[in-house]
Amino acid sequence: MADVMFCNVRIFDGGGETPFHGEVTVRGNRIVKVNRSNPGERAAPQAAIRVIDGAGAFLMPGMVEAHTHFSWNDQPSLEAIQRMPPEEHILWCAEVARRYLDMGWTSCVGAATAKPRLDVVIRNAINDGTIVGPRYLAASQEITVPGGLGDTTAPHLPQHEFAFGAIVSGADEMRRCVRMFAKYGVDSLKINLSGESITGMPSEMSQFTEEEIRVCVEEAKAWGKRVAAHARSTWSIKQCVKHGIEVIYHASFADEEALDLLEANKMRHFIAPGLAWLINTSHHAGAWGLTPEVTRAMGYHRELEAAIDTMQKLRKRGVRILPGGDYGFAWTPHGTNAKDLEYFVRYVGMSPMEALLSATAWGGPMMRMGKVLGYVREGYLADLLLIDGDPLRDITILQDRARILAVMKDGEFHRAPPQARAQRSGRWSAASDGGRLGFSGLEGVYR
Repeated sequence: MADVMFCNVRIFDGGGETPFHGEVTVRGNRIVKVNRSNPGERAAPQAAIRVIDGAGAFLMPGMVEAHTHFSWNDQPSLEAIQRMPPEEHILWCAEVARRYLDMGWTSCVGAATAKPRLDVVIRNAINDGTIVGPRYLAASQEITVPGGLGDTTAPHLPQHEFAFGAIVSGADEMRRCVRMFAKYGVDSLKINLSGESITGMPSEMSQFTEEEIRVCVEEAKAWGKRVAAHARSTWSIKQCVKHGIEVIYHASFADEEALDLLEANKMRHFIAPGLAWLINTSHHAGAWGLTPEVTRAMGYHRELEAAIDTMQKLRKRGVRILPGGDYGFAWTPHGTNAKDLEYFVRYVGMSPMEALLSATAWGGPMMRMGKVLGYVREGYLADLLLIDGDPLRDITILQDRARILAVMKDGEFHRAPPQARAQRSGRWSAASDGGRLGFSGLEGVYR
């Protein structure tokens, strides 16, 4: 394949510096050259190089989603998600994976799957080119206890057969469960260390014994797997730090001791708070019977206030907070994930720069690819987005598919700007129109 050069672009390289005008050259799946240039300067056509003139567009790393549920099927309950027939469910996951890549999420971290092997199958199909999607870390089902979050079995039906989660009781069952998911080929184990108010188990409750948690982590590490936890309660957050659970989802109720522990271990943990779930469950789920009065009685408004306070404090302490808002429920539909970045700015106090870093540079280590992912730098993987506008001025731009002009993953375009004058000069060009960018094609202007 020919090299690709983006010229006349503003480069946000993931390092936290002010974007600069320049050129980026891609060879194979790597960035091989990053040059600074003057605004408006256009590279001359070169043999065997496809030149894309960005006309001043914003070039940034692909984004990383840290709390992904491809198998959540935009339904209002765990039961409705889990009981989708497996044939339709795998097709759903494939479509959602494409949707994420289409919206600029070039890497995703699975946070739990609704059936034992859905995540593994989707990851493998993406890797071998059977389907289109982000690079993906596959998760287990949510591991829970009888009566805990994720136990959706009914007394009159066979246990486990219709359960949303993988149900264990005691250390031996935990060890067997972890080994089973390791056999299936997951990248991470998800354990539900606290409740979830919508299921009838309050978020501040915790459901596992310390011995069960210890065995989960011990066995996972023996198999080379990561552990992630649904941990809303104070006790569950502290257990994550104590046992070395790397990925903490939610972390809503953190007392001063928990905050101190997270700060002291901030390079060992990632926090994905899921603010979209709390915000939309509290205020935008009335169509599904969850009016603000109902969700206030459930405790979600109180938890939202606690979560925002906790995230503000963790941000000031330098703890890494990443996007991933439990998308895939009816009121948090897939494809709206960039709302997290808006929430980080609006509620957590991040600057737009910090919000972009949370989705790019911090995503590299979250994917366990810290030396090759999340930056526009020489030697890094060519995961690149070309954006119409400046997310540092308006972070909501990234919620608009039309403003994401091009998506490149691993050096290949998932969505390329329409070709212009390719037969004559080898250049693709962008035209400005009323402050918006469109790509000038042979047949006219594309929007």
